[in-house]
Amino acid sequence: MILRDIPYAQVEGFRPLSLDLHLPDVADPAIVVFLHGGGWRRGSRAMFYPGVSEEDSFGRIVAAGFAVASVDYRLSGEAIFPAQADDVAAALAWIRSIGAEEHGLDASRIVVWGESAGGHLAAMAAVTDPEIAGAVCWYAPTDLLAFPQGDEPETTREALLIGGSVASRPDVARRASPRHHLHAGIPPFHLAHGEDDSFVPAAQSTTFAEAVRAAGGEAELTLVPGADHMWKGLADPATVFDPAIDFVRRVTAEGDPIT
Repeated sequence: MILRDIPYAQVEGFRPLSLDLHLPDVADPAIVVFLHGGGWRRGSRAMFYPGVSEEDSFGRIVAAGFAVASVDYRLSGEAIFPAQADDVAAALAWIRSIGAEEHGLDASRIVVWGESAGGHLAAMAAVTDPEIAGAVCWYAPTDLLAFPQGDEPETTREALLIGGSVASRPDVARRASPRHHLHAGIPPFHLAHGEDDSFVPAAQSTTFAEAVRAAGGEAELTLVPGADHMWKGLADPATVFDPAIDFVRRVTAEGDPIT
């Protein structure tokens, strides 16, 4: 069952923020909170990533017995950071306070899962919310200070997110970088990145994995040969979905260790 367009927050001066809830036919399911990509400036909760069907994405996760809350957030043309992270926090608060009770969800077992810009927001949630069970981050920007800026640094996706170039707003870029919020007690991460990603360098995931481990955390890292951004060049979605779902299953297993 899919419940669409559920309002979870109303920020004064902005559009209502909504989520779609994909429900499995099991009691008290753990919850995957999905955050879409689009460079923080476009995209919606309706699509997992371009080219993959709803059945092959949300449907796979639901078939594994998990609820999925696919969340919209304010885009960079509407508000700059930290608005996007604030919206994710509001969605998590709604799930815990209202959504879980109304829809029979287990809010003690939440995994955040995002792709690209959504992967960045998933990582931000994981390093700032102590109740997150784990994070799946696909080809995510994790350190804006180390992100290539190109010839027009004021017009990059990252600049639109933080309200100016990384060079002109390094403090904001640091605050917007999960890499610089790591600490003891962070939840496990599952990171996956195409080796041929032409939008977000794979080093954003490899160095983040190293930093998570250095902070005492757990990081699974999968580099996919021949895959570009949004898994272009990947023949079978199961290649990336199956390990991610196995990770979600492991970190949400009741009474079982996560390592």
